[in-house]
Amino acid sequence: MTFSPELEQKFAKMLESYPPGRTRSAVVPMLMFAQDEIGAVTRELVEEVARRCKVTPLQVDEVVGYYSMLHRKPLGKYHVQVCTNISCLIVGGQELFEHACHKLGIKNKEVTPDGLFSVEEVECMGACSWAPAIEVNYDFHHFVTPEKLDKLIEDLRKAGNGNA
Repeated sequence: MTFSPELEQKFAKMLESYPPGRTRSAVVPMLMFAQDEIGAVTRELVEEVARRCKVTPLQVDEVVGYYSMLHRKPLGKYHVQVCTNISCLIVGGQELFEHACHKLGIKNKEVTPDGLFSVEEVECMGACSWAPAIEVNYDFHHFVTPEKLDKLIEDLRKAGNGNA
């Protein structure tokens, strides 16, 4: 499996940074960077990361199963994660998640037909003091209201369709 020259360079540098016998520590970041590039954690990606990190595919599969930020199915261009853990929950996190699903017309871990959005209910984002919190790809948003979420979705929709 090959990746972009930039990702290949990042992987090489990453693997060189670990002491001999410790390349298994690169499994998570390699999976995340590759997922960003190819869209999902595929069987081929699992085998490639296992080969490069000198671990078994089963060990990589265990990592994929453990970490919620790793996905076996492609996500939307904009992956909206809504925290519904206790701090967000008590200030409207669950309602915000339901609002996002309704606004986008999809359920948890689904993708809109145009491929622009996916939504996911997640556990703590570590933003309890700024609840309710959401993350879109790697951008955090705090004190989110349904109105703020609507505006964010509309802005992203315009950007995603080349109208921004």
